Amino acid sequence: MRFPRSILFGAFTAALMAAVGPAALGQMSPQVEASAVIAGKKIEIKYSSPRMRGRKIMGGLVPFGQVWRTGADSATTMSTQANLDIGGLKIPKGNYTIYTIPTPTEWTLIVSKELGQWGTDYHPKLDLGRTKMAVKPLNAAIENFQIEIKPSAGNTGILTMSWRKCRHPRRLRYCRDRLP
Repeated sequence: MRFPRSILFGAFTAALMAAVGPAALGQMSPQVEASAVIAGKKIEIKYSSPRMRGRKIMGGLVPFGQVWRTGADSATTMSTQANLDIGGLKIPKGNYTIYTIPTPTEWTLIVSKELGQWGTDYHPKLDLGRTKMAVKPLNAAIENFQIEIKPSAGNTGILTMSWRKCRHPRRLRYCRDRLP
């Protein structure tokens, strides 16, 4: 009995994946950490970084006007040792999940109190709050989704999300105020 090549190739691929595992072949959206120390306190964001791979990203793979997991795979997490103010949104020190709602003209950053969920399991009743992020066009495309936290003058920093031909910066500030 002869098997079609597609069946043989599929069986071979499945056997190879079982033998070496997906990590050996390289993750499609590898885990990345962005961190910075601001006012002596560490801020860290952990996320899976998807790649464009020739796809239409914003308004395509990531629909405009809908909550996005802000990365791939598991939910993107943020931990902060300091109370923060991001665009007027007061964030007490602790651990959070972050989401975004992209549009062509701005993004909305969502900080959620829920932890440990898969990236697409979003529950708006658990939002700590939201703040807007501007869209800054770039000349060259960025293949890999990136989140950066960079300290700047004094007790401030810049949180930036970049992908495709857009950058989304937002100033963050160490907040000495006692937050709930």
